[in-house]
Amino acid sequence: MDAIDIKLITLLQKDARMPLKQLAEQVFLSSPAVAARIERLEKEGIIKGYTAVLDMKKVGFPIISFINLDLSPTEKPTFYPFVCAHPNVLECYCVTGQHSIILKVATNSTEALDEFIGELQAFGATETKIAFSEPVEPRGIGLDKIK
Repeated sequence: MDAIDIKLITLLQKDARMPLKQLAEQVFLSSPAVAARIERLEKEGIIKGYTAVLDMKKVGFPIISFINLDLSPTEKPTFYPFVCAHPNVLECYCVTGQHSIILKVATNSTEALDEFIGELQAFGATETKIAFSEPVEPRGIGLDKIK
C-alpha cells in the first residue's frame, strides 16, 4: 500500500458511497485509475466489503451488550454455527484472558437479552455488560495518522 491507497481507504472509511469522481479529485488521479486501485484493494482483501451503519435505537434494538463467554474448545464446532446464525450477534471475537469469547449483541429488550444469555449458557459461563453510551462511534482505523 502506498500513500494514495491509504488516502483512498481513509476516504472510503468515512463515506463508502463517495462518488469515484470525488475520490479521484481528492487523490489527484483519474477516475479509472482510482477504480483500478479500489478493485485491487478489494481483490487483495484489504477492503473486505461495504456496509450501512445503523442507529440501533432507531431500528428497535436499544440494548447493546458485551457478553464474555468461557467456551471449552470442544464446544467450538457447535458454538460457531450457532453464533454465526444468531441475528442479534453483531460481533464475536476469540480473546485472551479470563474469558475465551466476547460477543457484541443488540437486543430490543432486557428480556430478549436474558433469553439469549440463557441460550449461550449451554456453551459455558457468561458475564454480561450492558452499554450505557457510545462516546466513540464505530469508525475505521486512522491509517493516515499512524506512523
